Amino acid sequence: MCLLAVVAAAMPATACASGREAVERPTVDRDDDHRIDPDVERRAAEKAALDAYSGYLAASRTAGLRSDPRAPELSRFLADPLLTRVQLSIRDAKEHGAMRTGTLKSDPTVTAVSLDAKPATVDIQDCLDTTGYRLVYAKDKRPVPGSGGGRHLSTATATRYPDGRWLINSGTTHRDQPC
Repeated sequence: MCLLAVVAAAMPATACASGREAVERPTVDRDDDHRIDPDVERRAAEKAALDAYSGYLAASRTAGLRSDPRAPELSRFLADPLLTRVQLSIRDAKEHGAMRTGTLKSDPTVTAVSLDAKPATVDIQDCLDTTGYRLVYAKDKRPVPGSGGGRHLSTATATRYPDGRWLINSGTTHRDQPC
């Protein structure tokens, strides 16, 4: 997953004089010289959030295909409460002899960026096309009744965690809103 570049705070630099003496160089006020351009920071956040979202969809497809609710790739892109919801959904399908198969189409866009929020967040909107992504019985690959796909609005939030990772921690498919 992509991480945002962080500019380190300026620290006083020291240089050796005669081996035992240290000369402290004055610190330069670097606020104006090294301030991150807000547009650059915003674009980096958007990219990192969209990468996390794409990773979330891919990891969910892979875990669903294998019927593996503990697939390690899920936690690379997801955080709670969404991580637990996805794991429970995969586990529930597995317990009922079902699995996900097929192709999920996605074309997400960023709808809001809140870098000043604590923690920083990016909101994402997508029109998920699940017409080719089915819940089927694992034994014979017959579609599970009532599990047909469609095109529906989906929203998600990516949150920047203290370690710098952007993870998707909430998401909803709005089945009442076709797109």
